[in-house]
Parts: sequence; C-alpha cells; structure tokens
Amino acid sequence: MTARLRLQPEALGLGMTSQRVRDRLIERLRAGGIVDERVLNAIRTVPRHLFVDEALATRAYEDTALPIGHGQTISQPWVVAKMTEALFSGGQQAGGAQPKKVLEVGTGSGYQGAILAALGLEVYTVERIGELLRTARKRLRALGLNVRSKHDDGRIGWPEYAPFDAIVVTAAAPALVEALSAQLAPGGTLVAPVGSGSGQSLLRLRKDADGVVTQDNLGPVVFVPLLSGMLD
Repeated sequence: MTARLRLQPEALGLGMTSQRVRDRLIERLRAGGIVDERVLNAIRTVPRHLFVDEALATRAYEDTALPIGHGQTISQPWVVAKMTEALFSGGQQAGGAQPKKVLEVGTGSGYQGAILAALGLEVYTVERIGELLRTARKRLRALGLNVRSKHDDGRIGWPEYAPFDAIVVTAAAPALVEALSAQLAPGGTLVAPVGSGSGQSLLRLRKDADGVVTQDNLGPVVFVPLLSGMLD
C-alpha cells in the first residue's frame, strides 16, 4: 500500500528538478545496490526539492547530503533509500515484509518521514529543533501526508505510542540508545547510525517474536550527532 501525494504545480519541477532528473537519480540508486522497487518508487515520487531551501533546489536530485540549517542536513538519497529498504527485512526481492507503524528519530527537513509516509506507513516523528519541525510540518501537510510529529528530545523516543514495528534514527549516537530499542515491537527492525566522527556504521537490529535481538552492520556512514535536549 502506498499513499497518494497531493502534488501542487511547484512539486512537479522544471529543469534540474524535473521528472527526468529524478529518474536519473533512481538509476544511480539502482546502480548503488538499492533493489526494493517500493522504496525507489517513493523516492521517484516525493519531490525532494521541496525539502531544501529554494537556493539549493537545483541540487536536490544529486546523490548528496545538503544543509538545512541549525547544523543539520537532509541525508544523501542513497542513505535514505538504504535505511528505508533495511526496514523491510532485506527488500522486496528478498520477500521482505512491510512494517505498519514506524518511529523516526530526527525529523530534520521532513524528507525521510515523507518517504516513509508515501510508502503507506503510519509515521511518528520526533525532532528536538522546533524551527526545523515547524517547517517540516508545513511541507508534509502541503503534500497531504498524515505524519504525527512531536517537538521533544528524540533520545527518549515516543513511549506513548510504543511499541513500533520499525524505528529509524537519523543522527548518530556513540552506542545504541536503550530507550529506543526498548520501544521496538517483537518482530520489529531498528536502523540507526552508531559511532562518532568518521567511525560511524549503519546498524540494523531485529527483534524476534521472543524478544531476542540480532544485529548486523550495513556499512560506513556519516551523520550529524544525536543530541539530547530541545531547542526552539
């Protein structure tokens, strides 16, 4: 199941934000090992250029991270695709099941949450920087995406709505945050960057029906740090 986006004329794009440019990004993601067609279609559909400042819109479909203010970034599309695909237990070609309810820690621009919502998931997202969250909410509403959001310390998750079938963390902590893994439902998957500086790895945790957790390393990544506290 996928969500139908409400696309205004500015979402369709022209020139360096056109569908042709987006399709070239999809081919680069395929060449980079992304195989789940559900994820690729969501990235093809969601207008990334609406999630960055207008001055950076022409770079929105480059496979690179871009600044969004407050020392934060919108993640590289390949990383967004990899993290999303990892939630599906290996991707569509491997018969991966789709989760239903997902927690995102670190709303940022709103783009990762938009991808998850476009896939038909019930998305809960937490952001510690109030200004980023307010902007992200406007973008998500403009696209007709129903995403529940909260201005809070992401390290505590959203226990009122736990457990979650999937959790995706978009900032790196030195170690996995126990409060977040505790909110993962049996049978669920958590994907998070762990480490500091250039020594980060993208980890995937799976919790089986008996609560036993297994972990695998999906490779090196670079994310902004996962900080505690809140900013307005």
